[in-house]
Amino acid sequence: MASTAKPRGTRRALRDILLFGVCGGLLITVLKLTEYRFLVVEHSVEIYGGLVAALFSALGIWLGLTLTRKKAEPSLPPTGPFTPNERRISELGITPRELEILGLIAAGLSNREIADHLFVSENTVKTHSSRLFDKLGARRRTQAVQLGKQAHLIP
Repeated sequence: MASTAKPRGTRRALRDILLFGVCGGLLITVLKLTEYRFLVVEHSVEIYGGLVAALFSALGIWLGLTLTRKKAEPSLPPTGPFTPNERRISELGITPRELEILGLIAAGLSNREIADHLFVSENTVKTHSSRLFDKLGARRRTQAVQLGKQAHLIP
């Protein structure tokens, strides 16, 4: 996997350097074609110096951001099997079916897919979800999953 990342980064760097070079060349061409003789003749050294400075500044900023980007640290595997917080489940009054539906919501299943998985109607899933959202104080599915994870109801 690491071998594919290096050529992609090299290609990307080469593309960006070429892009900067082409942009600088276009800018110089535009200055030459506009025939601002006074500006170009009297201050040509300053203009070219400024263009080169801007080009290298942009390249330096890009390289600095690219080289100092933090790499994602691998997450540590859980130390043991997940066990839901039974005390919190009883405090909230969550039924085993609602907890099961919360887990399936967290897995990314739609109401129809949950209904097919549990062999119940879609309306039953909606009813359980609605009661679960009320108990958790959530308005949306994603918020319910987030609150469920914070309360250690689901892994």
